[in-house]
This record gives sequence, C-alpha cells and structure tokens, in this order.
Amino acid sequence: MSEGTMQRAVKRDEHDRRDQREQRARGLRRAVVCAAAVPVMLIAAGCSSDSGSGDKAADDSSAKSSASSSASPSPTVQAAAYKSIPDACKVLGKKTLEDLAPKAKSGKKGSSDDASTRGSCSWSSLDNNGVKGSQFRWLNVSLLRFESDVTRGSGEELAQGYFETQVRDAKSVSGAKSLKSEPVAGVGDQATAVRYDLKKKEGSFKQETVVARVENVVVTLDYNGAGLAGEKTPSADTLNKLAQKAVKEVVAAVAEANDGGSAGTPSSAPSKSASKSPSGSASKAASSSPSKSAAKKS
Repeated sequence: MSEGTMQRAVKRDEHDRRDQREQRARGLRRAVVCAAAVPVMLIAAGCSSDSGSGDKAADDSSAKSSASSSASPSPTVQAAAYKSIPDACKVLGKKTLEDLAPKAKSGKKGSSDDASTRGSCSWSSLDNNGVKGSQFRWLNVSLLRFESDVTRGSGEELAQGYFETQVRDAKSVSGAKSLKSEPVAGVGDQATAVRYDLKKKEGSFKQETVVARVENVVVTLDYNGAGLAGEKTPSADTLNKLAQKAVKEVVAAVAEANDGGSAGTPSSAPSKSASKSPSGSASKAASSSPSKSAAKKS
C-alpha cells in the first residue's frame, strides 16, 4: 500500500469517527430537548384540567343559586277584610242625629280624593233660646280604611297603629281638664272613649271622642256640647252615652257596606292611601270645637 493510500485511509477513519461523535451529540441534544418538553406539556395539561374544573364548579354554583332564587316564595300579606267604606253622611239614623244634633239640617261632607278609602261628615246644631241662652252641639264622623301592603303590613295592622295614634291625639289636647279615658265594649274589634272639659271664650265645652277599629277600618267620632249665653252646661255622661251609641251605628254601617266583611287572599298590591290621613272641611260652627283631633278630620 502506497503512502498516499494509507493517508487517505487514516483520514477516512477520522472522518467516520467525527461523524459518529456528531451523531451521538445530536442524539443527546434531542433527548435533552424532549426531556425538557415533557414537564411543559404536563404543566399545560394540568392547567387545562384545572381551568375546566373551575368553570364547571362556577357553572354548578350559578345553577344552584338560580334554582334557590326561583324556589324562594314572593312576599305576600293577608288581604284587607273590608274593601270599601259607607258614605259618612249616611252612617247615622235619623233618630240618632236628632238626639245628638237636634237642630242640624244636614251633614256637611268632607272632601276626599278616594271615597272608598276615607270620608267624613259633620253636623252643627244651635238651639237658640234667646235671652234664656242656647245649646250648641257639634258632631263629626271620620272613617279611614287601610289596604294591605307587603312593605308596610296588613290592613288590620296599619289600622291598629292609626287607632292608637287617634287615641293619643284625643288625650293630648292642650287645656283639657278632667280628662278620662275608658275602653268601650261591644264596638268593633276595639274602641276607646276619651272625655274632657275645655274652657273657651264662648263657654264651657264638654268633649267626647270615641275611636273604634273594625278590621282594617278606623272610625273616629267627635262630639261636643256647650251651654251658651248663660244656658246650662250639658251633662258629660249624657254626651258620652250618645257618642257611644252613635259610634256603634257607624261601625255597623261599615260592616253592612262590605256585606259583613270577609277575609281575602294574600295580596302584594301596595296601598297608595294607607299613609294618608282623613280630610274634610269643617262647618263654621266646627271652628268652636275644642277637639284637636276633631279639627284635623273636620
């Protein structure tokens, strides 16, 4: 073998060994790259799995919340028993009016923007006996009906609160003397009579206020009398007896106007009138009434 041939053989062997080393190096680099890629794929797979689980949990929670919300019942309140009130000027019989206000020609109806909710009527009587003096009587009847309201309560509850307010007002008249308050039996669901004396420039007045509640309706009856120009002051017991008789008739008229009244089904309709107070205009004679509560409703 010539020297040239031997040199070519040596070079070929070196070239082959170099190729093998390069192949092994490339194989090792591929292995490293693949090994590094595996954790990344695992992490990506893990993140993808967690994300799907979170979305599913959120969807489940939303579905449960929606189901719970739809299952919750809507708020309701017991419907008011009475749906109307009678004409305040027609709640008393002729005989009763003759006893309480003998010289009154007719009742004066108070103004109202909703006759089914509130009403009032007043009667003024002056029995003028000339030099012998005069007997003055003034009578006012007010009715206020409450509707049930889911945000405020049932009509009966609202009427109960107003009843208590009316009684307090009747007891808090400035200048009242010999004030007396007592429950009245057999009148609606509850009733209270308040009486007192009041001295005015026209004379000495005897005031009787009877407040009664029947279901979701409150009746307030104000009655006062005075002996003028030297006439004898009327008996407080007589006025009280007449006032209680009259309020019983008014309560009966309320029940009759509603066919005796009947409990209804739950209602969610809000009341637009329950928060309002009775309104009405007083007669000229009413201006001499000593009752603060009567003045409000006259």
